Amino acid sequence: MTPEHVAAFCLNLPGVREDIKWGGVRVFSVAESKMFALFHLGSHDGLAFKVDDDLFLGYCDRPGIRPAPYLARARWISMAKPYPLSESELQALLTRSHKLVVGKLPKRLKLALLLDSPTADG
Repeated sequence: MTPEHVAAFCLNLPGVREDIKWGGVRVFSVAESKMFALFHLGSHDGLAFKVDDDLFLGYCDRPGIRPAPYLARARWISMAKPYPLSESELQALLTRSHKLVVGKLPKRLKLALLLDSPTADG
């Protein structure tokens, strides 16, 4: 997947918005401030996103994937382009990252964003 494919996929998930922050980081979030994926604009197009706590170390052991700088303690992984995952695996992980973040939102906020459904709670 190219960075544009990643962006389009993320923006099609429920309640997602995109911002450019910190001088060139493309951030995808829900509820205006709850990030679930980001990538650096520029030459390396590094992609980072949240994974399940129990899968974090396993992903970090895979070639081309490492703990995300500044976000590893929240169980985020990072990778450079070309991304070392298949398109289907990357889409599944981005969807799971979105669900992990949405799952921690208060119920009233999920309802306001129309995110309170069986598929959104995962």
